[in-house]
Amino acid sequence: MKTGDRLLLFAAEGFGTGLAAKAPGTFGSLPGVAICWGLWQLEAVWWHFLLVWLIMFLLGIPLCTRAAELRQRKDPGSVVWDEMTAFPLIFVFVPPDWSALILSFLYFRVFDILKPSPVRTFERLPKGLGIMADDQIAALYATAVLWVTLKAL
Repeated sequence: MKTGDRLLLFAAEGFGTGLAAKAPGTFGSLPGVAICWGLWQLEAVWWHFLLVWLIMFLLGIPLCTRAAELRQRKDPGSVVWDEMTAFPLIFVFVPPDWSALILSFLYFRVFDILKPSPVRTFERLPKGLGIMADDQIAALYATAVLWVTLKAL
């Protein structure tokens, strides 16, 4: 395998977190939380999160397409760039703090695992777009529940 492909897989697989033997999507979500924590520490506002999400999403489509080709699977479990990308989207709508970071992780994982309608429908989109899109819809579900939860606290 070429060096470029190894580097691409390293990024697509969440810098190694997606290679966890159990629950790679859960471990692979952690870099996304870390990115948002870093943005929060830099006092980022909603549009910074939007910009980071947009860049990650647009990079993620070809990245996940190539990673799936290299792993020879439609949506390899080790490819977690899509999970990582979901977190900046959540914080476009909800200001980050410790409770929001923790709850976003929990809520996103629930919706990513359960895949309520129409999340599963978005998986059927072609190649990297399908890999990326379903997690972004799960992130929107998580955002809605997080927003309601934080308003109730």
